[in-house]
Amino acid sequence: MSPTQANDFGLIGLAVMGQNLVLNIESRGFSVSVFNRSPAVTEAFVAANPGKQLTACSTLPALVQSLALPRKLMIMVKAGAAVDEVIEQLVPLLSAGDIIIDGGNSLYSDTERRDAWLTPLGLRFVGAGVSGGEEGARKGPAIMPGGPASTWAVLRPIFEAIAAKVDGVPCVVHIGPGGAGHYVKMIHNGIEYGDMQLICEAYSLLKAAGLSSDEMASVFAGWNQGDLQSYLIEITAVALAQRDPATGQPLVELIQDQAGQKGTGQWTQLNAAENAVVISTINAAVEARVLSSQKPLRLRASGLLHGPAPAPPLATPEDKARLVAQVHDALYASKVVSYAQGLDLMRSMSDKKQWALDLGAIAGIWRGGCIIRARFLNHISAAYAADPGLRNLMLAPFFQQLLNRSQQAWRTVVAQAVMQGIPVPAFSASLAYYDSLRSARLSANLLQAQRDFFGAHTYERTDRPAGEWFHTDWPEVID
Repeated sequence: MSPTQANDFGLIGLAVMGQNLVLNIESRGFSVSVFNRSPAVTEAFVAANPGKQLTACSTLPALVQSLALPRKLMIMVKAGAAVDEVIEQLVPLLSAGDIIIDGGNSLYSDTERRDAWLTPLGLRFVGAGVSGGEEGARKGPAIMPGGPASTWAVLRPIFEAIAAKVDGVPCVVHIGPGGAGHYVKMIHNGIEYGDMQLICEAYSLLKAAGLSSDEMASVFAGWNQGDLQSYLIEITAVALAQRDPATGQPLVELIQDQAGQKGTGQWTQLNAAENAVVISTINAAVEARVLSSQKPLRLRASGLLHGPAPAPPLATPEDKARLVAQVHDALYASKVVSYAQGLDLMRSMSDKKQWALDLGAIAGIWRGGCIIRARFLNHISAAYAADPGLRNLMLAPFFQQLLNRSQQAWRTVVAQAVMQGIPVPAFSASLAYYDSLRSARLSANLLQAQRDFFGAHTYERTDRPAGEWFHTDWPEVID
């Protein structure tokens, strides 16, 4: 195509995600102009896809000139300074009403800063969370666009065409103003951390009980046919079944136990602290990754700090089946807690920022395309459809019943893990949250007494009206 042709869409950044998004967009009938800071990458990508409606642009001015008005440009570069650099180069080239879309994993506050920068210039800025990895980008991701409502009518035909579909419904909605789209993607990633850690803890429990990798692969494959069906459960089954071609051993057992992270989980932690919202399951997952990375320290501690003697492997199929059922229930219940915490944080932030987030609709778009896609998201959408003001997901009738029938197995699993010295921080944190939430009275009364003792912070009384504050002249303590 000629660089002067008025194409439908422009994309900057041809790493794997960018390339796959371009091919997805083009496959839906849209013409796409592409740019990468290395012209050779741009030319090679277009040459590798002959016959498609793609235009290779060697400069940003050429890219901008090739697009129909209002221009729609998506940036797919590393979050942070690189995004600002691209925007700075684009601003002098664009016209009022043009739309810049940041499709990377940017921090929502950076998105709000960029929105405040570009709006007075007459440009429209959209922070769009895109989830699904390489496969999702090519075949259909979940998309979480924020920004001005005026952009949705313009972007909707493209975004709905390229998004994943569940029951014919595109996995994309306009999330809200400002940084709402990137914020929801951040919480999605925090929940993803929780999901992955919970699955890893289930694996640890089954492995410690003597199940082979092939047996565990079969367990996870079976779970994926039931109420735990999800993309993460599915790929876990595949990973556990994979054999190393060189040694014939289960590949998972040859992979170093040091996990990486890109920061979105930590962003979620910080935001929860700022909003005084408990996300203990997600916190435990982030901290588990941090501890995993401290391999030299763990190796040293393993020879110095004692634990219980390992339990003997389970001897009978009946014992294994019993454990598998208990771990299933503990995993499902803990998963509910993780989502409840993430949704509670979104609700809190929505109230604070007046975003009017539709939690049921958000759960709906997470049903397909994204990494945390799962069958039980249908129940979350249904819970918020029945009660849009639902204060906590765990209080919805479906989830009440699920947690009530799972709690005994959940306790058994956590207790056995503690007695056997198997770390299950996310299972434990989830159960503690459940027990704290269902407790009509906690031990914070003693904490308030302590605070009043050393700091005269005062306290309320159970036998007086709420809002009345008291202080005690405590006896002097002599050291």
